[in-house]
Amino acid sequence: MNPLKRFRFTGTLYFLQQFSIRKAQGEFALAEDFGFNLQGSDPHSSARFGELHTPRGTVETPVFMPVGTLGTVKGLTVDQVKTTGASLILGNTYHLALRPGSERVERLGGLHEFMGWDGPILTDSGGFQIFSLSQCAKITEQGATFQSHIDGRKLELTPEESIRIQERLGSDIAMVLDHVVALPAEREVVRDAMQRSTRWASRCLEVASRQQQAKFAIVQGGLDVELRQESAQGLTQLPFDGYAVGGLSVGEPPPEMYRMIAATTPFLPADKPRYLMGVGRPIDLLEGIARGIDMFDCVMPTRNGRNALAFTWQGTLRMRNAKHADDRRPIDETCPCLACRHSRAYLRHLFIAGEMLGPILLTHHNLTFYQQLMSAARKHIAAGSFGEWLPTQRGVIDSISQS
Repeated sequence: MNPLKRFRFTGTLYFLQQFSIRKAQGEFALAEDFGFNLQGSDPHSSARFGELHTPRGTVETPVFMPVGTLGTVKGLTVDQVKTTGASLILGNTYHLALRPGSERVERLGGLHEFMGWDGPILTDSGGFQIFSLSQCAKITEQGATFQSHIDGRKLELTPEESIRIQERLGSDIAMVLDHVVALPAEREVVRDAMQRSTRWASRCLEVASRQQQAKFAIVQGGLDVELRQESAQGLTQLPFDGYAVGGLSVGEPPPEMYRMIAATTPFLPADKPRYLMGVGRPIDLLEGIARGIDMFDCVMPTRNGRNALAFTWQGTLRMRNAKHADDRRPIDETCPCLACRHSRAYLRHLFIAGEMLGPILLTHHNLTFYQQLMSAARKHIAAGSFGEWLPTQRGVIDSISQS
């Protein structure tokens, strides 16, 4: 083995050994008023349902989190987000740190007060932004250095600073900084990033933070089963409140993503929440649930809503299509969203005319559909029928609707 790689590998083992000792001595504590109660599972799959308890309320799982990148779910007020059924939302550490700045948010009472949302908030760490800005980012053991996409300033994001930013933002769940690599990649590149992510995760635990903020670690390892399992086994030795599966939905075929999820979740604690990051197709959510995932987030429902695409139980509707020009029907007669109070003809007109109401209404519809999807999944798991229900959705909710 290359001497540098051997040093990094043994360094990771040393971190884990030291944390195991310190954890046994009671040096690290899990977040107060935070916990996960597993309430049941499906006999025909690994699907499960439960309750995630936070200082700002209880969240039923499986759960989908709308993405509020800059302190807003695009196009909707917080009251409108609540009417979709959402109970937990996501904020973006990188973007909020740049604008308006975490110090300003802290002075103004924290992210909850700043945006007017009284439910729980999860903030990501900035790791995915490092990945997406990889052409202008430099990754070292210390952290990542890159330029602001707003004003070109040189920025450094370390594991410690990521946690401090999230502490200032005041989120209920903070994600550790991880190193995501673009796929495909050489195995050694993926291994180095995975082991670095584990070392970064241990450094995040060193940062003193308020006891009401939970910390989640992130499993990495690309499309390599052994590396995924090594990552999970290492991270679960550390005292985290939950565990995420990261580095997927970055262009790999869905079956490969499903294979990685199935290979990872058995190595995660059953009594901790499991979060699949950035995955958003409705069928992918169900396939993730079938493999033991509890939490999801993605911009897909809001982004597609702004682009005139409506999710339904019969597949996706393209609302700009001329066939809707005289259609009096709502998108879905059973849907309680704001959009479904109007006809398909009216919704099409809004998009063709460039009216801002169109994207607002379809965003509300799509987020409502995603919450209904999670509700249906929970009910089927509780009834023991999820494994039988899932095949009836394949090829349907992920299709282009003909209605």
